[in-house]
Amino acid sequence: MFKRILMAYNGSRDGKSALLTCAELAAFTKADTHLLAVAGMPSSMFLTEGFLPEELLEEEKKRAQDVLDEGISQLKEKGFVVTGHLAVGEPVEEISRLASELDADLIIVGHSQRASFASRWWRGSVGKSLLDHAPCGILIAHTREEAIKK
Repeated sequence: MFKRILMAYNGSRDGKSALLTCAELAAFTKADTHLLAVAGMPSSMFLTEGFLPEELLEEEKKRAQDVLDEGISQLKEKGFVVTGHLAVGEPVEEISRLASELDADLIIVGHSQRASFASRWWRGSVGKSLLDHAPCGILIAHTREEAIKK
């Protein structure tokens, strides 16, 4: 079934729900679990010269590392073994790259249906973009209220 699962984790409410889904599925299939946090580089952070100031990049990497550490801690508290990965770049590219590198069987991402269509269209959707780039199957985990409260 699934031997290697990659969970793309951003620390959001939807991400926390997906984290539980990943843990449950990994436990059921006895799959190796990998957790990825991506330090993104929004275009608004770039200067007109086209480079990202080092201190802004370091802040973003620190934020992503904190998110990753939180996710790893939550999984370990529930008794799961997980390998953490930190990447810098565009989330879809980094998720796809690591999934290929790990030879992952499944990618899990969180998603919320609460956002309006216009909002999702304007800011884009990692899950939707992954459909065209992922080297393996994708599971979109919807937010579960009870998962967030635990």
